[in-house]
Amino acid sequence: MKQDKVVWSLALLLAMPGWVCAAEAQSPTAIQRMQLSAFGGVSGVYTGLSGGKNFSVTAGVDLALPPVVHLRPTVEVRGTYPTDHGLVDSQESALAGLRVDFPVGHRLHPYGDFLLGRGQMNYGKFGYLYNNFQYILTTTVVYSPGAGIDFDIGDHFGVKADVQFQRWGSTPTSSGTIYSKVGTAGLVYRFDFNRYGGR
Repeated sequence: MKQDKVVWSLALLLAMPGWVCAAEAQSPTAIQRMQLSAFGGVSGVYTGLSGGKNFSVTAGVDLALPPVVHLRPTVEVRGTYPTDHGLVDSQESALAGLRVDFPVGHRLHPYGDFLLGRGQMNYGKFGYLYNNFQYILTTTVVYSPGAGIDFDIGDHFGVKADVQFQRWGSTPTSSGTIYSKVGTAGLVYRFDFNRYGGR
């Protein structure tokens, strides 16, 4: 009986450091239930109209909400702006919507998103002729499902790779719609408003 007590006492002593480490590891997550981050990068855009292509810049802000069953919902706002007119057309947009992260470990954050908002297409320097009508610009609602991955390279910084598939309406095509593809590579900065431990 005495021997059993000694064994249990030793087992408890050996287990205690693991419990302390686990508690310490969980404390930042418990304190920082929401997180704000910003990102910016360069984008290659296949506009979906007569082989049109753009080189653009993309920037945005994410507000990560408390995790739900190993998933992390995030509210995202982003904008994409072309650096030139494009030979055929150029697309600029301001979008917002929901993103869902699927964290893998502490550094890898794959995600899927669905965004929508306002888009504007400018048709080259001289417009775009379709059905005897010269299009200069059109505006429309843009629907943009996509996916990407963020990889943390420090406490605050990370890198991003992102692809969006976008539906544009009010376009000079027989269907009145086009589908563009936007690939983005960039940097992420995570703000920390929940300093703890006196740091």
